[in-house]
Amino acid sequence: MTLRFTPPTDLSRYEGFIFDCDGTLIDSMPVHFLAWREALQASGANFDFSWDEFLSRAGMSTQRTVDELEGKYGCSIDRPLLAKIKLGAYQRLEPSIQGIPEVVAFARSLAGRYPLAVASGSHREEIIHVLSRLELLDLFSTVITPEDVPFGKPAPDMFLLAASRLEVHASTCLVVEDGASGILAAENAGMDCVIVRPSDQPLFA
Repeated sequence: MTLRFTPPTDLSRYEGFIFDCDGTLIDSMPVHFLAWREALQASGANFDFSWDEFLSRAGMSTQRTVDELEGKYGCSIDRPLLAKIKLGAYQRLEPSIQGIPEVVAFARSLAGRYPLAVASGSHREEIIHVLSRLELLDLFSTVITPEDVPFGKPAPDMFLLAASRLEVHASTCLVVEDGASGILAAENAGMDCVIVRPSDQPLFA
């Protein structure tokens, strides 16, 4: 994945850092895209799920994504089947996922100097597993997922909970994000945000 990411040079105003995971810490977006396409095709979707549509929903929970897709396209998606197939496809492809070097290097440069959190729209088990495999989990003192809050991104709940667990004020947190919903969530939380901009196309056909 081709990235555009420039970490800030002046960190003097920040006391805590919150990282999104998919597409930010790890190069997992193409894998999630393929898993979504496979699952939607098998569970009642009557539309082609494009890369642009997928990126526009980056950071959203599965439940909200399905709610919006059903409303937009007027279809009924078999949610248990979608969840089963999507998980199976993700697990099959997950070993190909690697960390995003520029962002991982930034996180490593902060670890031990500042408290760090992950706030991700993905399932907790997926996040814990891949960060553990990549030897990144120990950099973070807390991992926040949609299971922890009433509302996922773009609501500010996940980032505000992360700040609380890091024991820092929200206004002193910097968020590192790639998804539109996550960037809006940071804004809604009153936090600065530095953006990881991905390439325009998935790695897999």
